[in-house]
Amino acid sequence: MVRADIMRRVAVRISVLIHAPLAEVWAEAVAFEHHVEWMTDAESIEFLTEERQGKGTTMSVKTRVGPLKTVDVIEVTEIDEPHLIAVVHRGVISGTGEFTLEAIGPLKTRFTWQEALAFPGYLGGPIGAKLAAPILSAIWRRNLDRLKIRIEGDRR
Repeated sequence: MVRADIMRRVAVRISVLIHAPLAEVWAEAVAFEHHVEWMTDAESIEFLTEERQGKGTTMSVKTRVGPLKTVDVIEVTEIDEPHLIAVVHRGVISGTGEFTLEAIGPLKTRFTWQEALAFPGYLGGPIGAKLAAPILSAIWRRNLDRLKIRIEGDRR
């Protein structure tokens, strides 16, 4: 087991305004099988439960950030339709994450992605977390931009 005193958490929060109704953005957010189509760091998703949506859904996600590859086991811990999806990450890098959706009028939705992740000592601990924060922010910003394009695509 990795000792807690050699781990460091990194917190990242990114938001994007999507020109689409809340229900449409929610439908894309809960379609976990489609996340690899807009998340550049997710190479593949394999469901470990029969459920593919909802609380308890568990997935094995092959993730790649630059030359670093890992398998992230993600479990959905909370669903508050159509506003919140909360998850726990279990793997080399552990922690929690949330997608929150907020209607901004009838035709716009604010999509916020936040994560609090712990890096073990052998991945640099505090130094690894400090170096990872801007990299993960940039990746997740690009991911949300891709999601925005994916959803708004028919409107252009």
